[in-house]
Amino acid sequence: MKKATGAFNVKIGSLTPYNTSEDAKLGRMSIDKQFSGDLEGSSQGEMLTAGTGTKGSAGYVAIERVTGKLNSRGGGFALQHNATMTRGAPYLNIVVIPDSGTGELAGIGGTMRIIIDKGNHSYEFEYSLPDT
Repeated sequence: MKKATGAFNVKIGSLTPYNTSEDAKLGRMSIDKQFSGDLEGSSQGEMLTAGTGTKGSAGYVAIERVTGKLNSRGGGFALQHNATMTRGAPYLNIVVIPDSGTGELAGIGGTMRIIIDKGNHSYEFEYSLPDT
């Protein structure tokens, strides 16, 4: 596995949810990111959220499409997010969707970790690519 690190900026926008029942506590958001570091590029995606009546408990799923250069290799790939917060304890799993790589990133696989420290966002991306 190779490792890429860097920072990113993210803008989250509100989208109209499908289920608008007050009891549902569901949300829908747009994601726009700009990556720097070993991954230079941008992504766009959508997020679905679910809140609960318990403080600190919620969940989200998201899909985002990343395009740019990863350690000088150009192309794109899709990421799938699965996250929960259980009374303040976070769990986040972000994986590359199999066979989503294009261009020089065809065949990419891996996992991404997001770090948020004092409002700053960074990533650690462990990935593999077929030998070329």
